[in-house]
Amino acid sequence: MSTAFLFPGQGSQRPGMGRALAEALPRAKETFEEADDTLGESVSSLCFDGPREALRLTRNTQPALLTVSVAAWRAAQARGASCAMAAGHSLGEYSALVALGGLAFADALRLTRRRGDLMQEAVPEGEGAMVAVLGLSADRVAAACRETSDGGPGVVEPANFNGAAQVVIGGHAAAVRRAGALLRSRGARRVIPLPVSAPFHTRLMRPAAEGLAPELDGTPFRDLDAPLWTNVDAAPITSGALAREALKRQVASPVRWEETVLGMAAAGADVFAELGEGRVLSGLVRKTLRGVTTIPVSDPGGVLRLARTVDVAA
Repeated sequence: MSTAFLFPGQGSQRPGMGRALAEALPRAKETFEEADDTLGESVSSLCFDGPREALRLTRNTQPALLTVSVAAWRAAQARGASCAMAAGHSLGEYSALVALGGLAFADALRLTRRRGDLMQEAVPEGEGAMVAVLGLSADRVAAACRETSDGGPGVVEPANFNGAAQVVIGGHAAAVRRAGALLRSRGARRVIPLPVSAPFHTRLMRPAAEGLAPELDGTPFRDLDAPLWTNVDAAPITSGALAREALKRQVASPVRWEETVLGMAAAGADVFAELGEGRVLSGLVRKTLRGVTTIPVSDPGGVLRLARTVDVAA
């Protein structure tokens, strides 16, 4: 068996996340304590107790989800789990880089907090939106976005190509609503608003990308222990320098998730472990690939299931 680690991004957050890990597993508890110390505030309380409105703000969501994912990874690593390759969805790329040894956890916390601030400043709360469109091809969704943007006012465009006939679009809130209505009229099965506070991975994030670049340039990156499949290119890298450049580009570029999952499978991955809150990525893998094993690792039971899978493979 060849195991790929996947790390979720924004939209997976909820109050209560990570609590079971921290209460049962020492390495997870230490991770939450490190996050609290690094940022000088209680990331753990935000994860465990919310409130939901505070957790939804991107400056809070990003370090919080990162912490839960790293806690799950460290707990799994302590049980002997390792991966042949990894990928993270949007924000999750930072979690993947921590797991692959390319980025220190403390640096990732500071970067994701800054990334969240810059993204929120690029498009203030309430002015942007994202929705998931189900049941239409990527080409049809992209065409509807172009038509909506050309008709103005506002911009809307594809942000995540998730696969399984799911495309996330984002942009100015009014334009996203118009595009959603158009897509429903053209046969979309569902158009689902996402609990995020800015239109990530669209051209509206270019100011955030420009602001984040010097922060990334000032952060040490190391070469990776295993390949990272990047969002922007859907291709593997092992260079820390290339990882830094990929993080710069991904802020205002679409996430090519379906291509990433298919590429990882072609490279030999047949077990996909999702480390962190939720099961969104596990569901997308099951809809994209046949004959693979998915293991959500968001609680102590998931850590044990992953460890048993590693033992069987060995």
